[in-house]
Amino acid sequence: MTRAEVIDLGLMDYESAWKLQDEYAAEIAARTRPPTLLLVEHPHVFTFGRRGQIENLLWNEAELAERGVSIYWVDRGGDVTYHGPGQLVGYPLLPLPALQSLPTLEMQNQEILQSKRIPQADYVGYVRRLEQMLIAALARLGLVTGQVSGLTGVWVQADVWSRCPRCRPQDRQKPAKLAAIGVKVDARGVSRHGFALNVAPDMTYFDGIIACGLAGHPVASLADLLDPVPGMERVKEAVVASFGETFGLTFAA
Repeated sequence: MTRAEVIDLGLMDYESAWKLQDEYAAEIAARTRPPTLLLVEHPHVFTFGRRGQIENLLWNEAELAERGVSIYWVDRGGDVTYHGPGQLVGYPLLPLPALQSLPTLEMQNQEILQSKRIPQADYVGYVRRLEQMLIAALARLGLVTGQVSGLTGVWVQADVWSRCPRCRPQDRQKPAKLAAIGVKVDARGVSRHGFALNVAPDMTYFDGIIACGLAGHPVASLADLLDPVPGMERVKEAVVASFGETFGLTFAA
């Protein structure tokens, strides 16, 4: 097991958290910081990834201002998503070349720093492991979720989602997305960005976008599916435990 650190940032604006990722990722690449998981909630914000399409923004400037929504174009994968209070966002900062061979972390990082080459990190495999980690965390909370072939994220099947009072008739035959994932791997193989799990946010903010560019796919939250709704602290505990198990990490007390 490799030692890692988890930092709970509480409520932090998106830009500050983005800059903090850059700072910590540089320290991880230099081996002055262990692998780190940042947990945070953001004020209302829409972020567009590298595949972002402006037509997936449905609200005009007046509506954005009225709802207090900021917009950022960022360097992660994927299209547009929403972050806001009541949603748990996780930013894993991990040296990906070490994930398949954790005991050789120092040797691999030294090779990267000396050669300046872009490491051949298993980008898709990393995304799948994030999905599996969240599925395991949600199982700890009593909810069965899964993956959908060809789509990124964590989903709840239609037979569960359709019992939600908020579920629209046209959505009752479709799985709903519970967690979105969008990541970046920098030139030294350190991951940035990560996942967003809807715990109990104001889901009306998703009306302002075509989330992840997937028209016709409903979006769900734990508040739609569990009664009582688990508190944010309990959700964090489940995520941290599953994250450590999935990536072979131990967190200092």
